[in-house]
Amino acid sequence: MTAEEGCVRVAAVGDVHVDADVVGRYRPALEHLSLKADLLLLAGDLTRHGTEEEARCVAREFGGLAVPVVAILGNHDYHSDQQEGVAAVLRDAGITVLECTGTVVNCAGVRVGVAGTKGFGGGFAGACASEFGEPEMKEFTRHGRELAARFGESLAALDCDVRISLTHYSPVPETLLGEPLEIYPFLGSYHLAQAIDAAPEVGLAVHGHAHAGSERGATPGGVPVRNVAHPVIKQAYNVYQLSSALTPLSR
Repeated sequence: MTAEEGCVRVAAVGDVHVDADVVGRYRPALEHLSLKADLLLLAGDLTRHGTEEEARCVAREFGGLAVPVVAILGNHDYHSDQQEGVAAVLRDAGITVLECTGTVVNCAGVRVGVAGTKGFGGGFAGACASEFGEPEMKEFTRHGRELAARFGESLAALDCDVRISLTHYSPVPETLLGEPLEIYPFLGSYHLAQAIDAAPEVGLAVHGHAHAGSERGATPGGVPVRNVAHPVIKQAYNVYQLSSALTPLSR
């Protein structure tokens, strides 16, 4: 099966935290993925500690599939300061890795644009950090804002029929429900939602990171947001169907 009548089936999962002991856990469900989906999105935290050795395990698990695989890194993938090596290992396995960049995948005539970034924290309207006070606080807040701005530019620049936002951190608080309120500023940022809503023809926003969060939400502009962290969806991937005509998203 392929995309039909302008509909695209998007498989997505995040926070798989692969190491040697996880290899083989996801692969059986992925072997026949092309029967269910047209592309696979990986929403960060692909490794446990961000080492190249762990990345090779991710490559074994998610490389060489019959559908395109597009990924971004998460905070765990940065932990060992080997993020460039991690990304290189994944790219060598045929996985497209984005960071404030985008790619266009042709799904049976539908040009699906995916822009991705790890994103960063900062919080949400009414309860967010501000660029005020100590240099450390200003730098924390500025980093999230500037990262979202670069991501937004890459999302808007895509030449495609429909756009997908792929981030690790959440753009909205709704998909964090279940997490302690005290850590919301470390789980996402409203700047990401602003970037998504500023771009045309965005049909879906996918993120991970919030293990105890909720699956469904929407940006203020109405773009469907889905938290695909593995502890939330509790399976190898979820599949979402969207249309180049931007009809309502179906699961």
